[in-house]
Amino acid sequence: MKIRSHEDLEVFQLAFEAAMEIFEISKSFPKEEKYSLTDQIRRSSRSVCSNIAEGFRKRKYPKSFVAKLIDSEGEAAETITWLKFAHACEYISIEEKNNLSMKYNNILGKLVNMGRNPQQWQY
Repeated sequence: MKIRSHEDLEVFQLAFEAAMEIFEISKSFPKEEKYSLTDQIRRSSRSVCSNIAEGFRKRKYPKSFVAKLIDSEGEAAETITWLKFAHACEYISIEEKNNLSMKYNNILGKLVNMGRNPQQWQY
């Protein structure tokens, strides 16, 4: 399959699905977390996707492309940290935390591999 947009990338699709899963579970977080944990975990998980999209549009310029992939990696790592807080605060189960953390570690691996060979993505 030819990749025509960022939405065709498996890593984007995985990140989008994980962000939506986080959105759903964060609906049950306490109201006092609305402007802290809930907001932060939603923002970081969504930023993984948006940085992939922005980076894909900049793929003509390898350094810009890799920089956006690195930004996406940072957001994925931040999301894993927020998941750890959500579990520590007893808002999510250990299974939910581990499942989502595993998904984000998979996403991180794909981002690292893309960044190691940016010329593969040039047009």
